[in-house]
Amino acid sequence: MPLIKNKALSDNSWTFVADENPLPHGDISVSLQRWQAEKDAVLQHDGHHGVRLSPADSVDALANDLDKLDLIELDFPLFKDGRCFSQARLLRDKYHYQGEIRAVGRFLTDQVFYLHRVGFNAFELDSARDVDLALAALNDFSVRYQASSQ
Repeated sequence: MPLIKNKALSDNSWTFVADENPLPHGDISVSLQRWQAEKDAVLQHDGHHGVRLSPADSVDALANDLDKLDLIELDFPLFKDGRCFSQARLLRDKYHYQGEIRAVGRFLTDQVFYLHRVGFNAFELDSARDVDLALAALNDFSVRYQASSQ
């Protein structure tokens, strides 16, 4: 799937590993539940480490581990579920997380500008045809009236 990172098309070296699957080589992300249950094994894994949060997961659960994570994926199971907006804002503003925050799942390209404003710096897209739309959406507005995390 195409990836936009830091406002440019980028290669994706990451693999999300389902809870029941063994850890492959390379850069991996795991669910919060797996992270909490198998943190030591994941940290011993060769490669970079990330966690995927669902909208119902608490960002606070990662507060003491953020320095160990290079990637946090926030999963949008439905485009109308906006809890990931709040999760990203908390990661950037409350916890000062400096790593990659990636939107995955069912977000709309129309939301990319606003996602970026609250702290997302990467977007995993469903289709290559969405790349130009998402890149353009990052520049939808030139004047901003509210503070942002980016």
